[in-house]
Amino acid sequence: MEIFRVKKDIPFMSYRRLSAVISILTFVLAVSFLGLKGLNLGVDFTGGTIMEVKYAEQANIQSIRNTLAEINLQDAQVQNFGTAKDVLIRLPLRNDLSIAELSEKVLASLKEKNSSVEIMRVESVGAQIGEELYEDGALAILFVCLGIVLYLSFRFEWRFAVAAIIANMHDVIIILGFFAFFQWEFNLTVLAAVLAVLGYSVNESVVVFDRVRENFRRMRKSKVEDVINNAITRTMSRTIMTHLSTQTVVISMLIFGGEILNNFALALTIGILFGIYSSIMVGCPLAMWLGTNQSNLARTEDPKKKEPEII
Repeated sequence: MEIFRVKKDIPFMSYRRLSAVISILTFVLAVSFLGLKGLNLGVDFTGGTIMEVKYAEQANIQSIRNTLAEINLQDAQVQNFGTAKDVLIRLPLRNDLSIAELSEKVLASLKEKNSSVEIMRVESVGAQIGEELYEDGALAILFVCLGIVLYLSFRFEWRFAVAAIIANMHDVIIILGFFAFFQWEFNLTVLAAVLAVLGYSVNESVVVFDRVRENFRRMRKSKVEDVINNAITRTMSRTIMTHLSTQTVVISMLIFGGEILNNFALALTIGILFGIYSSIMVGCPLAMWLGTNQSNLARTEDPKKKEPEII
């Protein structure tokens, strides 16, 4: 069902050179940021202690940071958690203090400044567990990527498969590049978002490429550029409605979900937006440049079958 229909084909492929420049530039920048800055790995991967504390009134984040700096915890991360009264404190591993000693030391220093503070929970991730989670997360992304490569290889002719694979990997690198550039914390929830974006991008690529493949069999005498433009335009209604509804939910999480869902929603937002772009302006131009045309996609007539002679 189509809510609306674009009647005139939009010339997407006429902008393929511009999109190639943008895609290559963003990809190179993302890889550069990953190489130079690296990911700001969270406690899930590096190990450490998480403390949630609650104040009777609005918490002063900067004052808490200063208090922790006084006890040699300058590298602690402090942020609001849910409400203005709730604070989440991430502490790095300390070999000289146990978890209980560290939490008691932090709580005592905070109580000196404000006696109303209460500790709600304390969680800890050891260095070995963090390393294992990091390795398992990397393997999860690797296996998902391999699965996608195999699926697309069986689903499409090799030119489309290669184009779709590159487009989907492009989305993942861009997300990681954003997190490296802004040094947003990369934790297990963000990893889950990256895996979700991979599946989402594959779905978008499959929908677009299926329509392109159908068009090549139906529009045998049209130019390749016109065939692809028509296919993308015919899927515009579905693309806009699907992504708009999804993005509405994600933005709601970003605004109202609190700190714990903030980076998860950010990763999904970036992935959804670039997923639309890559399936149209990365995947389709790549398929076109690889030589996709009617001769290798359209069903041809059996050459042995001869037309009946007219006497």
